[in-house]
Amino acid sequence: MNMTRKRQSLPLLILVALLCWNQTAEATRLKDLATVKGVRDNQLVGYGLVVGLDGTGDGNKSPFTTQALVNMLDNMGVHVNPEALKVKNVAGVLVTAKLPPFSKIGQKIDINLSSLGDASSLAGGTLIVTPIKGLDGKIYAMAQGPVSIGGLEVQGIGGANSQQNHVTAARIPGGAIVEREVPFSLLTKQELSIHLNNPDFTTMSRVVEAVDFMLGGSYAKAKDSATVAITVPPRFSGNQVALLAALEKLDITPDNQARIIIDERTGTVVMGADVTISQVAVAHGNLSIQVRPEPGQLPSLETNRNITARDRENLLVQLDSGITLGEVVRALNSVGVTTRDLIAIFQAMKASGAIKADLQII
Repeated sequence: MNMTRKRQSLPLLILVALLCWNQTAEATRLKDLATVKGVRDNQLVGYGLVVGLDGTGDGNKSPFTTQALVNMLDNMGVHVNPEALKVKNVAGVLVTAKLPPFSKIGQKIDINLSSLGDASSLAGGTLIVTPIKGLDGKIYAMAQGPVSIGGLEVQGIGGANSQQNHVTAARIPGGAIVEREVPFSLLTKQELSIHLNNPDFTTMSRVVEAVDFMLGGSYAKAKDSATVAITVPPRFSGNQVALLAALEKLDITPDNQARIIIDERTGTVVMGADVTISQVAVAHGNLSIQVRPEPGQLPSLETNRNITARDRENLLVQLDSGITLGEVVRALNSVGVTTRDLIAIFQAMKASGAIKADLQII
């Protein structure tokens, strides 16, 4: 196999991996690591009609669109025969939105529309007034407005079509007005709960220490690896917003589990800086890999850098125990190993127990 071509198969993998290796653990704002209990989005959903389409709406195979149109006209005092109603400029759509926390009546939120029937395009259409509800069945917002699609469909000569992106999905920025608020107040809270996005006992311990140090007392208590309960200090009573504003600025150094992510479909490997390997020998095709401790020395990440390779028919890569997996990739790249071979080698090394990390294949 051409070795130059083999070396060219690794750039993406090496780039992604090196980005991870060169990053050391840095302090991150608590705001970016966790969320406050109760401060969350709420999902809204509704069914509506998009009108004004240029013959690209639902056909006769979408009876729910015809029925919805008949009901709408009846409410307006226009009575029609459903069997005689055949329109191609109307499409039934599912309307979805996220109601942000602390949204107030009269504020506007963005909405998304997705065609439910056999409409070929929503371009040029207008959503007529549509109630969107929460999971409790109550109406929280009313949506209406001209739709905006991110796609493009062009009809060419002879019936040839050209389409970019999806033209049966659309969006209306600020297309819904909030009509009901989600009751939630921080003023009545004497204890605030903060949830880590990635539960970890070490990170949680650091959060508790940082919070207590900032507040000058034992106010934080870890319930588990994901949740910390913070008692509101007397000086912040009635001013919980200021407390949260101070807490979210705290710098926390998260502790992450050593992990390797492999995407076999694209040949991409992503790994963290803490992934190390122990003594192992791997034979893969004409390639041999040996990881062993240096004579008379304990494994050292700084001193164990000896890597050698020999003839192309019988490749030998020598590495030292305790080095990072990044050194392995660099060594294998130097002898032209393909991405697929590298993935197979990683899987075999993990199965042998040589890789000290969690290996996930997606």
